Amino acid sequence: FSILNMIHKTALGILILAFLYHTFGLALRWYLSGHAPWSNGYEALVFIAWGGLLSGFLFSKYNNITLAATTLLAFLILMTAGHSNYDPQLTNLQPVLKSYWLIIHVAVITTSYGFFGLAFILGILNMILFLIPKKQDVIKQLTYISELTISVGLGLAAIGTFLGSVWANESWGRHWGWDAKETWALVIILTYAI
Repeated sequence: FSILNMIHKTALGILILAFLYHTFGLALRWYLSGHAPWSNGYEALVFIAWGGLLSGFLFSKYNNITLAATTLLAFLILMTAGHSNYDPQLTNLQPVLKSYWLIIHVAVITTSYGFFGLAFILGILNMILFLIPKKQDVIKQLTYISELTISVGLGLAAIGTFLGSVWANESWGRHWGWDAKETWALVIILTYAI
């Protein structure tokens, strides 16, 4: 074993332990609050970071840079959650959120943001690599991974938006009302599809 190989395996082990700890934290928050831990801004950011790490693990078999990119993404999102004005306090749900659709719709759509975030980080990295000669193989690999993550993110966003319309019909008696969230969900789907 070389020193670099040992460092890589140690870092991967630490990242896996951190992901398991993150998963445990989400499960504990769910248990203590009595509802899915993605019902406010703080919880959504923490869950998006989890989804980003999940996407990195799923696509790391293609290139190890993916794990580094997703670790950076999760760090930035968790740092934002920790330093924002969002209240990390466990709170009760608003009545309209007391639905099993919260678990399904919000989980699916916020997980898509983790995949989109990974594609964003890989896109920035690819632009930097274009400045370095003789990195065409890495650029091709990262482009392929980025396209895969966008495809998964797009599928999840489309499914999540559809599930959101079902939830809206159950809660307000209409599938689509062109409010800000619904409109921007459609913008996200159309933009990534194009």
